[in-house]
Amino acid sequence: MNCGAGSRLQKTKMLNGFKFNGIASGIKKNGARDLGLIYSEVPAIAVGVFTTNRVKAAPVLITQKRIRSGTAQAILVNSGNANACTGDKGMKAACQLSTTLARRMKIKEEMILVSSTGVIGVHLPVERIQGNIPTLIGGISPYKIEEFAQSLLTTDTFPKIVMKEVKIGNKQVEIWGVAKGAGMIMPNMATMLAFIMSTASVHPATLRNLLKEGVDQSFNRITVDGETSTNDMVLMLANGKAGNRILTRKSKEINRFRDSLFSLLFELARMVVRDGEGATKLVEIRVEKARSVNEARKAAFAVANSPLVKTALFGEEVNWGRIMAVLGRCGVAIDPGKVDISYGGVKVVKHGIACGSEEKAQGVLKQKEFTIVITLNKGKGCFQASTIDLTPEYVAINSSYRS
Repeated sequence: MNCGAGSRLQKTKMLNGFKFNGIASGIKKNGARDLGLIYSEVPAIAVGVFTTNRVKAAPVLITQKRIRSGTAQAILVNSGNANACTGDKGMKAACQLSTTLARRMKIKEEMILVSSTGVIGVHLPVERIQGNIPTLIGGISPYKIEEFAQSLLTTDTFPKIVMKEVKIGNKQVEIWGVAKGAGMIMPNMATMLAFIMSTASVHPATLRNLLKEGVDQSFNRITVDGETSTNDMVLMLANGKAGNRILTRKSKEINRFRDSLFSLLFELARMVVRDGEGATKLVEIRVEKARSVNEARKAAFAVANSPLVKTALFGEEVNWGRIMAVLGRCGVAIDPGKVDISYGGVKVVKHGIACGSEEKAQGVLKQKEFTIVITLNKGKGCFQASTIDLTPEYVAINSSYRS
């Protein structure tokens, strides 16, 4: 099950042992929800993957340190303010808020993970947020995951929620995920946050490896604008409430859990791209028969991030020459005379020369979602990246983001 624009979650749906809330605390000028909380009734196994940007926001640094213990019980998130490039004051602000939350909830401060998203370089209005923490805690409920999802949004146009169920032995295990992100998206672990909750009982090292692998297969294969944020993080809590036998990498049923988790992460990642700022199209760039997976990845992202390619996608123009030009400068071994290019199954380039019907390919470009396949014919490496078109609306959104 997933939740996108205009949908409402059933109020009877709940995740055993988890509670949520999302409120307006006055960070955002428009009065929208901007403060969210995830609470596990019991300490949960906690793992995370974080931005590789060397400029890291205060909440990233704090959460990276706290998650080393392998357990957590709450995640406090704010939107509208990234608390990045705010120095010692920003670190103190994040700690101050988690201290207040810990005292109110009567849990250890080290069990609280913190996350922020929004404008960089602006100090958090700590007192204003602190004054709203009692309301945030007082309203937590098993049924408020949608309110939580709404509290994460910045330039997003809809909350992103996915739910999965999987049978492990004779126990029903649930995995829920929430993500935000629409711009500044090219995660390397975007402004992208994701929070995954599960009732599964999983060995910490196994869960850590699964999340890292899952992120590599999903969030690390998407791009909106080639920008990696200072605040990116994907956090996962597993509270064991399903009562299944502890899953390890050697468990017979680990692949079933893995498939459900990876499917959830993939769906969330595609929601992030589909909601890309100003996007009118979701396009898969698939590079096949490269010398290696790494070279295929390099070529796919070079094409996916090219402004010239992305504007051609918006203009619905079959300008495959732009793709050839990107391939020639992307730093991987290519032989122009071996390259094939297809738009949605319509081949327009064979062995580096125009072929087929560009008119048919233009029909593909009018679709909301399609795949461009680039075959290098150099080896067996393959990689697929998801991207969007570049539109005037993207420029408008980002030229006035701070205001």
